[in-house]
This record gives sequence, C-alpha cells and structure tokens, in this order.
Amino acid sequence: MPPSKDTIARSLETPYGERAYKIVETLTDKGFDTWWVGGCVRDMLQGTIPADIDIATSAKPDEVAALFKRSKDEGTRFGSVRILLGDDVFEITTFREDDEASDGRHPEAVTFGTREQDAKRRDFTVNAMYFHPITQEFYDPFGGEGDVKERLIRFIGEPAIRIKHDALRILRAVRFRARLDGQYHPETYAALREQAGLVSVLSGSRLLEETEKMLNGPHPDRAFEDLWELGILKEFLRELFDCKGIPQPADYHHEGDVWDHTMQVLRNFREEDTADARLAAFFHDCGKAKTFSLKERIRFDHHATISADLASQALKRLQCSGKRIEKIDWLVRHHMSMTFLEMPEERKGHWYFHPWFPELLQLFWLDIAGTTPSGFDLYDEILKDYNHFLDAHPRPEKPLLTGTEVMEILGLGPSEQVGKILKQLHEAQSKGEITTKKEAKEFTSRRQMP
Repeated sequence: MPPSKDTIARSLETPYGERAYKIVETLTDKGFDTWWVGGCVRDMLQGTIPADIDIATSAKPDEVAALFKRSKDEGTRFGSVRILLGDDVFEITTFREDDEASDGRHPEAVTFGTREQDAKRRDFTVNAMYFHPITQEFYDPFGGEGDVKERLIRFIGEPAIRIKHDALRILRAVRFRARLDGQYHPETYAALREQAGLVSVLSGSRLLEETEKMLNGPHPDRAFEDLWELGILKEFLRELFDCKGIPQPADYHHEGDVWDHTMQVLRNFREEDTADARLAAFFHDCGKAKTFSLKERIRFDHHATISADLASQALKRLQCSGKRIEKIDWLVRHHMSMTFLEMPEERKGHWYFHPWFPELLQLFWLDIAGTTPSGFDLYDEILKDYNHFLDAHPRPEKPLLTGTEVMEILGLGPSEQVGKILKQLHEAQSKGEITTKKEAKEFTSRRQMP
C-alpha cells in the first residue's frame, strides 16, 4: 500500500515537495526512470511530511547535471549530483549496484544499474522503498512497509555480508532503531553483536557524523544503550563505555551510576540545545571513571578537568575540528563552575560576556535534569542574574585592536602593561571616545612607555 492520499497531498503542497516533484517531472520527461526513495517514503508511510527527499534515477550524473543549471557533481565514483532549486538542495543518485569487494570502510566502486538492482544494494528494508510522485506508484520489493508498521530494523540479504560491505551500517542500524523507537530482527541483532569490532576500521569523521546524528535525533539514550549492549561503543568511545557501573553518591544521585546519569541527561535534550552543548553533555562526566574514590562518601575530585581532557582526546580521534574541540573542552571543564552569584560585577562580565556562556547554561540545565532529584533553584538564580547583568551592562562591542596589534604598535612583548592598555582602550571605546581602528591605533601610540 502506498502512503495515504492525504499524506501525499500534504507533501506535494509544500514548496519543498513541489520542487522535488519538479525534479522527477523534468527527468521523467526526458525518459529517465526517477523516484523518491528511502527515508522520505518511510516518513510518508508514517503520516509525516518529509523534511528531506532523496531522489534516485536511471539518468547518469552528467545527464542529470545537464538538465539543471545549479548543480554540483558529488563525484562520478558514487554517482551523486546535488541540485539547487530555490533555496533547497536535493541529492540525485543514479541507480547503482555496489561492488561486493570492500574493506568495510566503504564500497570499492559502484556500477550503475536498474531500480531493482538499486533496491538490492540498500541496507535496510525500511530504506528500500520507492515512491513516484507523478504516477503515485509504490515500489517495495523487500516488505519495508510491513517493517515500518512493526518498527522493525531488518537488513536486506545476509546481515553479516551487508555489514562487511560497509561497517557504517552497524551504526546506522542502531540509529534507525532509535529513530523508529523500534526493534531489531533477530538475525540483524545477532549480526550487529558478532560484527561490532568492524567499526574500528571506520574513519573518525564517519564515526563522529553518526554519533552526532544519534545525539541530535530522537531517543538518543536508546541508541547509546544499544551501542553499549552490543559491544560497539567500546570499539570507538571507550571513554564513555567505562562509565557503566561507576557508582555515585546515593544521597545526590537516585538515578543510578554515572552511565545512568548520562543517559538521563540525553533523555532530557531540548530542541534549543545546540549540537556542541549535546556533545559536551555526553562527555561531561566521563572522567568520573578515572577519579572515583571512596572517602567520607563517594567522591570524584577534579573530574571536570579529567572529563575535559578525555573529551578532547576522543574528539581528536573522531577528527572533530579544532575550534569545536576547544569549545567542548571549555564547556566540560567549567560545567561545575556555578559560583557566579558570589562574584564582583567586573568578574561576572568575564563569564557572562563569554561567547560560549549560553551553551554553558544549557549544560548546567542538562546536568541537573539528568540528576534525581533535580534541583533547579541555583540554576534559576544564575539565569536571573545573568539576564539582569546583560540588561544593566550592554554587551561591549568587539575590541578595535587585539593584544597582538597593541604589542606590535608599542614594540612590547606579552606583559601586564599590554593588559592595562587594552583595558584603557576598551573603556575609551565604551564611552565613545574612539570609534575607528585608526583612532584606536593613535590612542595606543600615545601610551608608549618612555
């Protein structure tokens, strides 16, 4: 059975759906067999208007590119072209048949083929469904519709072979199970356990991409519970794997051990929590496995510092960008710093004006939400004080000169004098006494030491 007529109509009425229809229409008019495929069809079967529509066609990449002015060849090796219509980007992929030779990282090559061959090379039944928006035909050769109803994740063909062909399918299986709030076919589950070690051949960037999709998708706690249970997490994130079974003070953490606390944090992700705040929340207590001690009670002395070090270590291994690592390290390192109410106004400005402080507030909230009982009184006071401070002290403009520029102008090295001049420069800028970079340089020059 195809998606309901109501869902089809609502999907085609959106500007995005109209443009996806137009692409199929353009390729079909030129004689190319073209369909919507994968997740968008699954969404429509569930009564949801798809936010992403992938398109598969018999047209070769160069033939697709020739029909659309705004296109980008994603590489003939994998047969994909990105088309820009209006403000929307669509990925158009030529029907293909994967080469069975693989090192587990990715297919060695692809061979263009038919729609039937294209369906056979897809990973899961729920991703191998095709819908034609013009004729409204529905092609489902492997029973994906039934699996969507059962919320069942099932490999197409022999599970172990499918995994060996591309080890990323291990993580995709877990992510789709969480996305559907579903369950595994017994043979799929067994294969995931047996082949878990293959994730070690994947690049850090592919591992990070799937990790973030899980953290930013529905039911992230279910995904990571599965990764732990299946023996997958220990293969690429030992820092988190080791948190299972690390006890916490019973008086403060009724939710359970460090792992239980982390999973409760993940369950409380909100729409406004940024991707970096989510990663920081994921790693924020991983250092407790190394800092556990039993004194007058269970303690984790300096665990924020150790957690930040471990988070940076893991993210470097996952080929995360240096700037993101710097931010996530800062967030984790300071997630226990909640003494702002006691600070003088000048010191508060150091924190409250920090560009990453809003995400630190998100991490504060998530840490509390992940704890049972959850006490938000201090958080609420800090948030109130933060907003009051910003109302009373408008955020300063970006400095006209950097410390490096001041040192170059005055021929100084790093010193206390440079800091004093920067402070004077900031005060003069705040009062409107200087407004341009030229004026800032002249102001600085007049402070040349005799």
